[in-house]
Amino acid sequence: MKCRVFCVLFFLFNSFQLLAQRLEVSDNGRYLVTEEGKPFFWLADTAWELFHRCDREEADFYLKKRAEQGFNVIQAVALAELHGLTTPNPYGHLPLIKNNPNEPNDAYFEHVDYIIKKADELGLYIALLPTWGDKLNTLSWGDGPEVFNKSNAFQFGKWIGNRYKDYDNIIWIIGGDRNPRENSDDVEVWNQMAEGIVKAAGGYDKTLMSFHPQPKEGGGSSTWFHQEKWLDFNMHQTGHCIDQNAYVHIIHDYQLTPIKPVIDGEPLYEDHPNCFNAKELGYSNHEDIRRIMYWNVFAGAFGQSYGCHDVWQMFKNDKEPINQPLRPWPEAMDLPMANQAKHLKNLMLSRPYLSRIPDQEIIKSDNTENKEYKIATRDSEGDYGMVYFPSGGAIQLDLTFISTDELQVWWFDPRTGNSFRGEDIIKSDKVNIAAPTSGKGNDWVLVIDAVGKDFDVPASVRTN
Repeated sequence: MKCRVFCVLFFLFNSFQLLAQRLEVSDNGRYLVTEEGKPFFWLADTAWELFHRCDREEADFYLKKRAEQGFNVIQAVALAELHGLTTPNPYGHLPLIKNNPNEPNDAYFEHVDYIIKKADELGLYIALLPTWGDKLNTLSWGDGPEVFNKSNAFQFGKWIGNRYKDYDNIIWIIGGDRNPRENSDDVEVWNQMAEGIVKAAGGYDKTLMSFHPQPKEGGGSSTWFHQEKWLDFNMHQTGHCIDQNAYVHIIHDYQLTPIKPVIDGEPLYEDHPNCFNAKELGYSNHEDIRRIMYWNVFAGAFGQSYGCHDVWQMFKNDKEPINQPLRPWPEAMDLPMANQAKHLKNLMLSRPYLSRIPDQEIIKSDNTENKEYKIATRDSEGDYGMVYFPSGGAIQLDLTFISTDELQVWWFDPRTGNSFRGEDIIKSDKVNIAAPTSGKGNDWVLVIDAVGKDFDVPASVRTN
């Protein structure tokens, strides 16, 4: 009997242990790793309204599904965008008492606690935005009201930082789809909120933090915060138009000093009206989103965020729609790219990751920067290289960076995650390669390995 009781207690104790390892920036400043130094490829889903619009049963369904699909980060907002200060959560609670940031409503945050803990049980990290930007800036969409200033932003940062300082699956994201206004205190308000979190957590080495901006030419978070100690990695929002060369933003921040990791935290969403103009331009599809994601990672990003227009707002027929969603969010959970995104993560982790660098010098053919733009990445030690073909085609490559004379070739299919062997080749500065198929939606990744490295089949490694 004693053994049975002990075994039950042991099981219960271990069932409620936090599973995540705290993440940190790699030694070379380019990537994220776990406390044990294991590479972490950020593959996020965007669920801005998760804490606000979903009850616990819905949150359980959402988190379990995304974990099964290979996502490892969920982006969500505590003080949410869609009337987040004035419309209660499913249990009737608002986040602030009388809209006072100095009086957070514990009942509301108990629901946030539940979802963060559930995510941790499933091996998911939460990229937690303390507030959406219109709670600071009412000049854009959203209902505000403007509640933060330099003083209470610091105090609220301390409060929320203290509440979640012991959760290893928290990644802090300051901001929320707003750029600081000129001739305002906005930059200092965000700095104060970040510093409040750092203060409560016990120092800069205890937090992992970025800033989520609106689309901006050149830098995103780096425009205002690159030199701040609290900013560990840069984040962009590259917008919701299919003709945007998102990778140029990644390249911009990759070249900055000091070196910091960079990511696209909000690309074109699946099921989104292209450029917010469904009538004339239709809706986005998985082919366009896949191209953007591979472009960004090959340009030097440490991972990639995904989003679905129906899911970020947790749209159902009884909810106010934002920008013409096509279907209720539970039905949108299985859209094509939601199931294809994991192939990118698995591909990159199937080769040495922390030594990976972007290198367009590999490509010697004319390479116009349009939807067919081919992009290359490689191992700094010369053990492998990869080239992404957005719509197939042929290309000439300089493969002299590979460390052996004989080269092993693979073709990786981003649609299915499958790979097959190509014909082995001899190293040369002029190698002509043609993808297996061509045309819209026929994207491929050429994977070239140095012979003798005994790498796995591309994308065969499935971790985090």
